[in-house]
Amino acid sequence: MLPKFDIFTAPRSVALALALGVLFVAGPQPADAQVTAFKQAVAETGSRDDDIAKFYRAQNFEGVWTGTDPIHEARRAALMDALRRAGDHGLPVARYGVEALERKMASARSARDLGIVEVELTRVFLQYARDIQSGALVPQKVVSAIKREVTYTDRAELISGFLSSSPAAYLRGLAPRTMEYAALMKQRMLLEEQSQRGGWGPTVNASSLKPGASGAAVIALRNRLMVMGFLERSNAKTYDAAMTEAVDKFQKAHGLNADGVAGSGTIKQVNIDINTRLKSVLVAMERERWLSKKRGNRHILVNIPDFTAKIVDNGRVTFETRSVVGANKSDRPTPEFSDVMDHMVINPSWYVPRSIIVGEYLPALRRNPNAVRHIEITDRRGRVVNRSAANFAKYTARNFPYSMRQPPSRSNALGLVKFMFPNKYNIYLHDTPAKNLFSREVRAYSHGCVRLNDPFDFGYALLAVQEDDPKAFFQSHLRTGRESRVNLDEPVPVHLIYRTAYTDARGNLNFRRDVYGRDARIWDALQKAGVELNRVQG
Repeated sequence: MLPKFDIFTAPRSVALALALGVLFVAGPQPADAQVTAFKQAVAETGSRDDDIAKFYRAQNFEGVWTGTDPIHEARRAALMDALRRAGDHGLPVARYGVEALERKMASARSARDLGIVEVELTRVFLQYARDIQSGALVPQKVVSAIKREVTYTDRAELISGFLSSSPAAYLRGLAPRTMEYAALMKQRMLLEEQSQRGGWGPTVNASSLKPGASGAAVIALRNRLMVMGFLERSNAKTYDAAMTEAVDKFQKAHGLNADGVAGSGTIKQVNIDINTRLKSVLVAMERERWLSKKRGNRHILVNIPDFTAKIVDNGRVTFETRSVVGANKSDRPTPEFSDVMDHMVINPSWYVPRSIIVGEYLPALRRNPNAVRHIEITDRRGRVVNRSAANFAKYTARNFPYSMRQPPSRSNALGLVKFMFPNKYNIYLHDTPAKNLFSREVRAYSHGCVRLNDPFDFGYALLAVQEDDPKAFFQSHLRTGRESRVNLDEPVPVHLIYRTAYTDARGNLNFRRDVYGRDARIWDALQKAGVELNRVQG
């Protein structure tokens, strides 16, 4: 049997408290030898990671986790507690190997074993810290249209910050400190608890239901609306006024045209199971970690699947309008990224993107040089090309030498104003003459840019902070009919996000369709990384 060392009487260099609070060594050894063995193990194991190796060299290969003093114990306890709770954040618990780490800690029998455990604790800490602060996935590796640049804290800064802070408080502070993240955490917990109780009950077996209806399907609809929180407790067996109001609330919370009538689209959304909704919340939490940086006291938020554009001032939505986003085909879906809006153009020209020129207009011009007459064709010097003298049939998508421009007008593809946050994706917000699309539930029709239902009011709201009479100022430029640039005195951050689950000002959940299928791909990637529907059955 191996001799037992008392952690309070053995030399501090070898009396290293672990999960069991004791250390076994293979017979008496000089303290210096044990220290050397520990440091050699730290150096060898740490050499596999440049950042960890650099940290321990600066530490002279001394431990920060495996000592007997209270701060080492507090660090171990705080880390292990955080790892056990990682599933609450929708993180891949299996990635951290908590049980294996505990076994290594409990079975350490030598100073070398302790050195290996020491480095493993640092490695797991760094992995967990990055995951909970900035996301478990790299977004563009999952969906190429997510162009978001995630902010990662330097790993050396993570270690130094942890070592100089209260361990538990530091780890708690790594998660996004936004109201949205906290609200999503709460809603995740409520969904899990309800799932354990059987979810939302039987589905509604009907293609549609109208006010005045009765029967088993109405009772199923009533029961699901009650469990979901849209309807007060009721014994009603008919589709009454209270149920009509509840359906209206449900429709608004799910991006449906709200009329209180449970049509096929509404019934389909009502019947979506609770675990599918929970997946959307977990994906939203991951997305919130990708956007954990400060968004700006005033910023513009475009939620692509919600088909809205909002101006947010100090956490409160001060303006909101419907939007049309990119169509779900080829290269048209609107990308996700953040940038800064610094000006608007009133009475804009539309400079046709190269993809549209060669993909849509060139084929028409090859058939008929007088096609798309509302568009000017210009050469490299900006001179208008004489269509009758041009032989468009000889050009291909690769060698077409001209540009195309639509002058300012009410029929201009950009309408009468565009809002610019210059970016390499050539995406901006703008007016449109195609107003009929804004009445539709799903509004994915553009070539990628974001069209606004109320562009003038949007412009007035932006100018209100710099003009005494923003409407008069805007209209004075508009009346000239000439293209004019108006700079924003204080540029405004713009965030194009994609949330199929989000909370409103009261913390209530809203869901939207996964119009591009991006969240489904993110959930698949999270599952492959080890994320589970925690404690949820079925």
